Amino acid sequence: MKKILFIGLFGFISFHTYAQESSDTYNGQKYGYIIDKSGKKIEGIVQLNGSSMSPWQNQSKVKFAAKDDIDKSKSKIKYKSYSAGDIKEYMIYENETPRVFQSVKYTNTREAMNNPENTLGLNAGFKALTNLTKNSQFAELVTDGKIKVYKLYGYPTAASIGVSEATTQSEARRIRENPNYIYSKKGGKIEELSAAKVKTITADCPVVKEKITKGEYGSIKNDTKKRSGVGKLIREEVDNALTDKQSMIKEVINDYNENCR
Repeated sequence: MKKILFIGLFGFISFHTYAQESSDTYNGQKYGYIIDKSGKKIEGIVQLNGSSMSPWQNQSKVKFAAKDDIDKSKSKIKYKSYSAGDIKEYMIYENETPRVFQSVKYTNTREAMNNPENTLGLNAGFKALTNLTKNSQFAELVTDGKIKVYKLYGYPTAASIGVSEATTQSEARRIRENPNYIYSKKGGKIEELSAAKVKTITADCPVVKEKITKGEYGSIKNDTKKRSGVGKLIREEVDNALTDKQSMIKEVINDYNENCR
Protein backbone atom coordinates (compact mmCIF):
# COMPACT_ATOMS: atom_id res chain seq x y z
CA MET A 1 0.00 0.00 0.00
CA LYS A 2 2.86 2.35 0.95
CA LYS A 3 4.54 1.49 -2.34
CA ILE A 4 1.38 2.38 -4.28
CA LEU A 5 1.04 5.67 -2.39
CA PHE A 6 4.72 6.50 -3.07
CA ILE A 7 4.35 5.77 -6.79
CA GLY A 8 1.17 7.84 -6.90
CA LEU A 9 2.81 10.74 -5.08
CA PHE A 10 5.89 10.56 -7.33
CA GLY A 11 3.63 10.54 -10.41
CA PHE A 12 1.73 13.58 -9.13
CA ILE A 13 4.97 15.49 -8.42
CA SER A 14 6.36 14.60 -11.85
CA PHE A 15 3.16 15.65 -13.57
CA HIS A 16 3.00 18.88 -11.56
CA THR A 17 6.64 19.69 -12.43
CA TYR A 18 6.02 18.95 -16.11
CA ALA A 19 2.92 21.12 -16.07
CA GLN A 20 4.93 23.96 -14.59
CA GLU A 21 7.74 23.59 -17.14
CA SER A 22 5.38 23.27 -20.08
CA SER A 23 3.50 26.40 -19.02
CA ASP A 24 6.72 28.38 -19.44
CA THR A 25 7.68 26.91 -22.83
CA TYR A 26 6.27 26.00 -26.21
CA ASN A 27 8.00 23.14 -28.07
CA GLY A 28 11.02 23.65 -25.84
CA GLN A 29 11.22 27.40 -26.47
CA LYS A 30 10.90 29.63 -23.44
CA TYR A 31 8.26 32.31 -23.61
CA GLY A 32 9.41 35.86 -24.02
CA TYR A 33 7.17 38.89 -23.82
CA ILE A 34 6.20 42.25 -25.21
CA ILE A 35 5.12 45.33 -23.28
CA ASP A 36 2.41 47.23 -25.10
CA LYS A 37 1.98 51.01 -25.16
CA SER A 38 -0.28 50.91 -22.09
CA GLY A 39 2.45 49.13 -20.11
CA LYS A 40 0.80 45.70 -20.15
CA LYS A 41 3.22 42.75 -20.27
CA ILE A 42 2.10 39.91 -22.56
CA GLU A 43 3.90 36.55 -22.60
CA GLY A 44 4.35 34.57 -25.78
CA ILE A 45 6.72 33.46 -28.52
CA VAL A 46 9.06 36.14 -29.84
CA GLN A 47 10.74 35.77 -33.24
CA LEU A 48 13.59 38.09 -34.12
CA ASN A 49 13.44 39.88 -37.46
CA GLY A 50 17.22 39.72 -37.94
CA SER A 51 20.14 37.42 -37.12
CA SER A 52 23.74 37.69 -35.96
CA MET A 53 24.59 38.58 -39.56
CA SER A 54 21.96 41.35 -39.75
CA PRO A 55 21.38 42.59 -36.18
CA TRP A 56 20.09 45.99 -37.40
CA GLN A 57 16.95 44.25 -38.62
CA ASN A 58 15.99 43.52 -35.00
CA GLN A 59 15.67 47.28 -34.54
CA SER A 60 12.90 47.85 -37.06
CA LYS A 61 10.31 45.24 -36.06
CA VAL A 62 9.67 42.01 -34.18
CA LYS A 63 7.28 39.08 -34.64
CA PHE A 64 5.20 37.94 -31.70
CA ALA A 65 2.48 35.42 -30.88
CA ALA A 66 0.71 35.80 -27.54
CA LYS A 67 0.72 32.71 -25.34
CA ASP A 68 -3.08 32.70 -25.09
CA ASP A 69 -3.45 32.93 -28.88
CA ILE A 70 -1.26 29.92 -29.75
CA ASP A 71 -3.20 26.93 -31.03
CA LYS A 72 -1.10 23.99 -29.83
CA SER A 73 -3.01 21.60 -32.07
CA LYS A 74 -1.42 23.27 -35.12
CA SER A 75 2.20 23.02 -36.18
CA LYS A 76 2.52 26.63 -37.30
CA ILE A 77 2.28 29.75 -35.17
CA LYS A 78 0.52 32.82 -36.47
CA TYR A 79 2.70 35.83 -35.68
CA LYS A 80 1.93 39.52 -35.65
CA SER A 81 4.59 42.11 -36.54
CA TYR A 82 5.24 45.07 -34.26
CA SER A 83 7.35 48.15 -34.88
CA ALA A 84 8.95 50.43 -32.29
CA GLY A 85 5.92 52.70 -32.52
CA ASP A 86 3.56 49.85 -31.59
CA ILE A 87 5.10 48.55 -28.35
CA LYS A 88 7.49 49.71 -25.63
CA GLU A 89 9.64 46.62 -25.23
CA TYR A 90 10.21 42.99 -26.14
CA MET A 91 12.29 40.20 -24.64
CA ILE A 92 13.51 36.93 -26.08
CA TYR A 93 15.64 34.23 -24.47
CA GLU A 94 18.89 33.31 -26.17
CA ASN A 95 19.73 30.00 -24.53
CA GLU A 96 19.03 30.97 -20.89
CA THR A 97 19.95 34.63 -21.27
CA PRO A 98 17.17 37.20 -21.72
CA ARG A 99 17.74 39.82 -24.43
CA VAL A 100 15.69 42.96 -23.89
CA PHE A 101 14.94 45.48 -26.64
CA GLN A 102 13.26 48.78 -25.84
CA SER A 103 11.68 51.36 -28.10
CA VAL A 104 13.82 54.51 -28.23
CA LYS A 105 13.79 57.74 -30.17
CA TYR A 106 17.26 58.28 -31.59
CA THR A 107 18.65 59.26 -34.98
CA ASN A 108 21.98 57.68 -35.86
CA THR A 109 23.58 60.69 -37.58
CA ARG A 110 27.08 59.30 -37.08
CA GLU A 111 26.39 56.25 -39.26
CA ALA A 112 24.40 58.33 -41.74
CA MET A 113 27.50 60.41 -42.44
CA ASN A 114 29.92 57.47 -42.22
CA ASN A 115 31.10 56.42 -45.70
CA PRO A 116 34.40 54.51 -45.38
CA GLU A 117 33.63 52.43 -48.47
CA ASN A 118 33.46 55.62 -50.59
CA THR A 119 30.10 54.82 -52.14
CA LEU A 120 28.94 57.73 -54.26
CA GLY A 121 25.81 59.47 -55.50
CA LEU A 122 22.45 57.87 -54.88
CA ASN A 123 23.90 54.92 -52.96
CA ALA A 124 25.50 57.16 -50.33
CA GLY A 125 22.32 59.25 -50.27
CA PHE A 126 20.09 56.23 -49.72
CA LYS A 127 22.26 55.03 -46.85
CA ALA A 128 22.22 58.46 -45.21
CA LEU A 129 18.46 58.73 -45.68
CA THR A 130 17.86 55.26 -44.21
CA ASN A 131 19.82 56.07 -41.06
CA LEU A 132 18.41 59.57 -40.69
CA THR A 133 14.77 58.48 -41.02
CA LYS A 134 15.06 55.65 -38.48
CA ASN A 135 14.32 57.92 -35.53
CA SER A 136 12.13 55.45 -33.63
CA GLN A 137 13.59 51.97 -33.28
CA PHE A 138 14.30 49.09 -30.92
CA ALA A 139 17.66 49.21 -29.14
CA GLU A 140 19.08 46.31 -27.13
CA LEU A 141 19.48 47.04 -23.43
CA VAL A 142 23.08 46.44 -22.34
CA THR A 143 22.92 47.64 -18.74
CA ASP A 144 20.02 48.84 -16.61
CA GLY A 145 19.89 51.29 -13.72
CA LYS A 146 20.01 55.03 -13.13
CA ILE A 147 21.98 55.15 -16.38
CA LYS A 148 20.62 52.84 -19.06
CA VAL A 149 22.93 51.87 -21.92
CA TYR A 150 21.76 50.44 -25.23
CA LYS A 151 23.47 48.87 -28.21
CA LEU A 152 22.39 50.22 -31.58
CA TYR A 153 23.56 49.28 -35.07
CA GLY A 154 23.70 51.48 -38.12
CA TYR A 155 22.01 50.46 -41.37
CA PRO A 156 24.35 49.47 -44.23
CA THR A 157 24.15 50.48 -47.87
CA ALA A 158 21.66 48.31 -49.72
CA ALA A 159 23.05 46.24 -52.59
CA SER A 160 22.42 48.08 -55.82
CA ILE A 161 23.84 48.91 -59.22
CA GLY A 162 27.25 50.54 -58.88
CA VAL A 163 28.00 48.99 -55.49
CA SER A 164 29.97 45.73 -55.51
CA GLU A 165 29.00 42.78 -53.36
CA ALA A 166 32.41 42.96 -51.69
CA THR A 167 31.74 46.58 -50.70
CA THR A 168 28.34 45.84 -49.17
CA GLN A 169 29.70 42.81 -47.31
CA SER A 170 32.65 44.82 -46.00
CA GLU A 171 30.39 47.58 -44.75
CA ALA A 172 27.94 45.14 -43.17
CA ARG A 173 30.82 43.44 -41.35
CA ARG A 174 32.12 46.80 -40.08
CA ILE A 175 28.67 47.72 -38.74
CA ARG A 176 28.20 44.30 -37.09
CA GLU A 177 31.55 44.57 -35.34
CA ASN A 178 31.22 48.22 -34.33
CA PRO A 179 27.80 48.96 -32.84
CA ASN A 180 27.02 52.35 -31.38
CA TYR A 181 26.29 52.66 -27.68
CA ILE A 182 23.69 55.15 -26.52
CA TYR A 183 22.44 56.03 -23.06
CA SER A 184 19.67 57.64 -21.05
CA LYS A 185 20.13 58.97 -17.52
CA LYS A 186 17.08 58.89 -15.25
CA GLY A 187 14.77 58.51 -18.24
CA GLY A 188 16.12 61.59 -20.00
CA LYS A 189 17.11 62.20 -23.60
CA ILE A 190 18.86 59.40 -25.50
CA GLU A 191 22.40 60.43 -26.46
CA GLU A 192 25.54 58.81 -27.86
CA LEU A 193 27.87 57.36 -25.23
CA SER A 194 31.48 58.53 -25.36
CA ALA A 195 34.39 58.76 -22.93
CA ALA A 196 33.77 62.50 -22.54
CA LYS A 197 30.06 61.92 -21.84
CA VAL A 198 30.80 59.21 -19.28
CA LYS A 199 32.94 61.63 -17.28
CA THR A 200 30.12 64.19 -17.35
CA ILE A 201 27.16 61.95 -16.51
CA THR A 202 28.97 60.17 -13.64
CA ALA A 203 30.36 63.36 -12.06
CA ASP A 204 27.57 63.38 -9.44
CA CYS A 205 28.87 60.09 -8.02
CA PRO A 206 31.85 60.70 -5.66
CA VAL A 207 33.01 57.07 -5.83
CA VAL A 208 33.23 57.02 -9.63
CA LYS A 209 34.55 60.58 -9.94
CA GLU A 210 37.44 59.80 -7.60
CA LYS A 211 38.34 56.63 -9.51
CA ILE A 212 38.35 58.53 -12.82
CA THR A 213 40.56 61.27 -11.33
CA LYS A 214 43.00 58.68 -10.00
CA GLY A 215 43.00 56.76 -13.29
CA GLU A 216 41.73 53.57 -11.67
CA TYR A 217 39.58 52.58 -14.65
CA GLY A 218 41.59 50.92 -17.39
CA SER A 219 38.97 51.78 -20.00
CA ILE A 220 38.99 55.55 -19.53
CA LYS A 221 41.78 58.11 -19.40
CA ASN A 222 41.79 61.24 -17.29
CA ASP A 223 43.09 63.90 -19.70
CA THR A 224 44.07 66.85 -17.48
CA LYS A 225 45.21 69.08 -20.34
CA LYS A 226 42.87 72.03 -20.88
CA ARG A 227 41.46 72.17 -24.41
CA SER A 228 38.91 74.33 -26.16
CA GLY A 229 37.25 74.78 -29.54
CA VAL A 230 38.47 72.58 -32.39
CA GLY A 231 41.21 70.98 -30.29
CA LYS A 232 38.67 69.76 -27.78
CA LEU A 233 36.39 68.36 -30.48
CA ILE A 234 39.26 66.55 -32.19
CA ARG A 235 40.44 65.08 -28.89
CA GLU A 236 36.94 63.86 -28.05
CA GLU A 237 36.54 62.23 -31.48
CA VAL A 238 39.92 60.49 -31.13
CA ASP A 239 38.99 59.25 -27.65
CA ASN A 240 35.60 58.10 -28.93
CA ALA A 241 37.22 56.05 -31.71
CA LEU A 242 39.87 54.49 -29.47
CA THR A 243 37.81 53.81 -26.34
CA ASP A 244 36.80 50.23 -25.59
CA LYS A 245 33.17 51.07 -24.88
CA GLN A 246 32.19 47.60 -23.70
CA SER A 247 34.88 47.73 -21.01
CA MET A 248 33.91 51.32 -20.14
CA ILE A 249 30.29 50.23 -19.62
CA LYS A 250 31.28 47.25 -17.47
CA GLU A 251 33.74 49.23 -15.37
CA VAL A 252 32.38 52.77 -15.08
CA ILE A 253 28.64 52.66 -15.80
CA ASN A 254 28.01 49.49 -13.80
CA ASP A 255 30.08 50.94 -10.92
CA TYR A 256 27.95 54.09 -11.06
CA ASN A 257 24.65 52.19 -11.10
CA GLU A 258 25.72 50.06 -8.13
CA ASN A 259 27.12 52.88 -5.96
CA CYS A 260 24.99 55.91 -6.87
CA ARG A 261 21.38 54.84 -7.06
